[in-house]
Amino acid sequence: MASVASWHPLFLRPRTCHFFATSNNTGTTISRKSYLQCCNNKEQEPEPEQVQKPGFGLQCQAKRRQVLLGTTCAAFSFPEIISNMALADNDNIEGFRVFTDDVNKFQISIPQDWQVGAGEPNGFKSVTAFYPEEGFSSVSVVITGLGPDFTKMESFGKVEAFAETLVSGLDRSWQRPAGVAAKLIDCKSSKGLYYIEYSLQKPGESCKHLFSALGMANNGWYNRLYTVTGQFVEEDSDKYSSKIEKAVKSFKFI
Repeated sequence: MASVASWHPLFLRPRTCHFFATSNNTGTTISRKSYLQCCNNKEQEPEPEQVQKPGFGLQCQAKRRQVLLGTTCAAFSFPEIISNMALADNDNIEGFRVFTDDVNKFQISIPQDWQVGAGEPNGFKSVTAFYPEEGFSSVSVVITGLGPDFTKMESFGKVEAFAETLVSGLDRSWQRPAGVAAKLIDCKSSKGLYYIEYSLQKPGESCKHLFSALGMANNGWYNRLYTVTGQFVEEDSDKYSSKIEKAVKSFKFI
């Protein structure tokens, strides 16, 4: 059986993740290094007096921001093992196949030649990743448990406010020296999901483009936030942009 690397904590400095997977079909070991970096720096913790001040609004806003940024960071930093979940070879998108997770109740179409990995669930969090053999591109599905005050996507605010909070929380271009520059490209709401397109660029490094779809579902005990994030570097735009956008938009609950 494949072994699982340790879970990377959230809100850490940019890190390099190494993937080591074991193929279920051939029994051979696949070794792949993927340099997926969590681009946001450590989020400032609220001052103790702020947390203890009365007022539900302030505390709820801080909690939403924490969920938002934590989930986004997890999309770029995950361990993996080859998953036993179902892959179907037929799909209505040419060159794609359907990945079905019967436990977490979702489906997503991924390119035929992409590999699949799943991080071992850690408390209220789990990660499934899809990636090509070469390059720095990937699509990940991060599932995070939510508190009882989050009952629908609108609990985070309208999609425009949600997207602005997400991107501004990642932006560090105002620092001296400047850090990650985050830019919101587009956002919309459709059929209960929030779709966000944005870019991240560290000084002196390639610009990363990201497509995300976020939705909420209940597993019978509590609500969970599903964050589907596809990313590629600017120089790979012609090769991966269309594939990643199709994959992210294909995500649905079952």
